[in-house]
This record gives sequence, C-alpha cells and structure tokens, in this order.
Amino acid sequence: MNYKEYRWLIWGLIFIAFCIIIHALHSVLLPFVVGITLGYLFDPLASYFEKKGLNRTIATLLVLGLAILVFIPIIILFITLINEQLSTFIGALPQYVSSFTKKIEPLINELQTRFPDINAEKIKASIRASVADNFKIAGGVLHSLLNKSFALINLISLLLITPIVTFYMLRDWDNFTKKVNSLLPRKSKKSIRIAAKEIDKTLSGFIRGQISVCILLGIYYSLGLYLIGLDLGLIIGFTAGLISFIPYVGSISGFILSIILALAQFDNFMPVFQVILVFVTGQFIEGNFLTPKLVGDKVGLHPVWIMFALLSGGVLLGFLGLLIAIPAAAVIGVLTRHAINNYKQSSLYLED
Repeated sequence: MNYKEYRWLIWGLIFIAFCIIIHALHSVLLPFVVGITLGYLFDPLASYFEKKGLNRTIATLLVLGLAILVFIPIIILFITLINEQLSTFIGALPQYVSSFTKKIEPLINELQTRFPDINAEKIKASIRASVADNFKIAGGVLHSLLNKSFALINLISLLLITPIVTFYMLRDWDNFTKKVNSLLPRKSKKSIRIAAKEIDKTLSGFIRGQISVCILLGIYYSLGLYLIGLDLGLIIGFTAGLISFIPYVGSISGFILSIILALAQFDNFMPVFQVILVFVTGQFIEGNFLTPKLVGDKVGLHPVWIMFALLSGGVLLGFLGLLIAIPAAAVIGVLTRHAINNYKQSSLYLED
C-alpha cells in the first residue's frame, strides 16, 4: 500500500479509533482532561519563570502554589456569599410570590373583563402555587447542591488526581511536545508543524482569552446585580458570565432570570431598569473592549460552529464533552482549512 496515496485513510482510521476510545473511557477522563487543560494554560507562566533561571520543577511548584493562593480564598468567599444569598432567597420566597401576584393582577383583571367566564381568583391561586413551588424547588436544589457539592463530586479524581496530572503535564510539557515531534512522519512533518502552530494559536487565543472574558463578565454581572440588591444576583450574574462563551446564551438567560426575579422581589420598577442597564452595559463592554482585546478576531471560530460543537459534545460525552467541545472544534476547523488549501493545490481541483 502506498502511504502517500492512502495517508488520509490511515489518519481517518486513527481518528475514528481515537474517538471510540474517548467515548468508551469518557466516565474516567474528566480529571485528566482538566489536568491537561490546566497544564496547557499555565505553561507560559512556568516557561517565564524557567527563563528567569528557575528549575522547571521549581517553576511548576511556584505556579501551582500561586494558583492555589489566589483561587482557594476566592472560591471560599464566593461559596459563603452564595450560601448567604440562597438562605435569604428561601426565607423571602412568600414575599416574592405575593409581590409577583400583585404585579400581574391588572393583567388578570383585564382578561376577566374580556372573558367573563374566567375565574380570576382561581388563576391567582394557581399562579401563587406554581410560582411558590417552582421557586422553592429551584432554591432548594441550589442550596442542596451548594451544601452537598463535595459529596456530588468524586473527591479522589478532582481533588487528588487533577493536581497530580496538572503538575506532571506542566513540568514535562516541553519534553512531551519534543517526543510527539520526534514521532511525526518525516515527509509530513513540516505541514503538521504548521497546522500544530495554527492550532496552538487558535486554542491559546480562544481558551485563555475567553476564560478571561467569562471571568471578568461574571464578576461584573454578579457585582452589578449584588449592588442592585437582587437576591441570587451573585449566582445569576456569575453563571451568566461563565456561560457567555456560548454566544448570546449567557447574557440572554441571565437577563431573563434577573428581570423575573427583580419583578418578584421589588415593589417598583427602578431595579428592573437597573438590571437592564447592567446587562446592556456588560454586552457593550464585552463586544467593544473585552472580546476584541483578549480574544481578538484571528480565532476563526464562528458562533454557529461553537454552539454546534457544544451541543454535540454535551450529547455524546456529557460534561466532559462540554469541556473538550471548543478545543476539538478549533482543531477540526484548522485541519479543515488546511485540507481545503491542499485540495485547491491538488490536481483534482486544478485539472480542466
């Protein structure tokens, strides 16, 4: 068999085998994927310390130590604030239901005027029960998830295996890339290197940049809603920011939830306008400053392609699929562009 003639078939079979293995082992891959991702993200910082004269192992330990010192207090503070907000929300739930019902009374009265057969009291009672039950279920679930989060997570995998994987990936990243480079086919090495550099540029530009955008937006939304006085504002705002990597989904879902909660919680419409201002301003900052500066326009990932990748990853591999969906989409996008360029230079395309 001529390798040059059948190399795309060979690479295709390797890719299919890789996908089958990933699907078969997806239930145990989460800590390894998280560890590899963290190693990739922290590699530039470790390389910076290494260039300053530190041993790679010492540089790795320094980076991980700094990460722990920065993130652990933030996570503890955030969990404490969220727990406080959930307790306040659950305690004020009857007041929210009553306030929400009063606000929709004019609409119910208007419906009764137009349709005399409608029983307004039954509608109000049904709405009270429905809203109370839904709010209570949502608040209870969130409170339970917060208090029992460590029981829901595999402690061994996420708290022990992930740091170990991160340490070794970060320490041995350069050696790992050298070994992979030594195994590349000699005839295709140059083209593979070019594709790999473009993939790295795409991944670093999107992942590092988008994580920064999501965190900054989450901080902005959560602080904005918290200052307005919106109960659950920290949760809704930070969640809206974190999922803003899905085009429009984060901002729209956070906006809708905040408006509904503001209508139920407050007796006037000023907080509702303030919620609108927070999200409109957030979208302006993201579109004109954060995304152009931190992500840039050279990533080459279309919003539709991102949404399709996330949905496909979630359906096929669950939470793990959501984590690897965008990196996989970036890699596939780069490889597809290279395949199209090769096709346009081939005799199949150029022949008359």
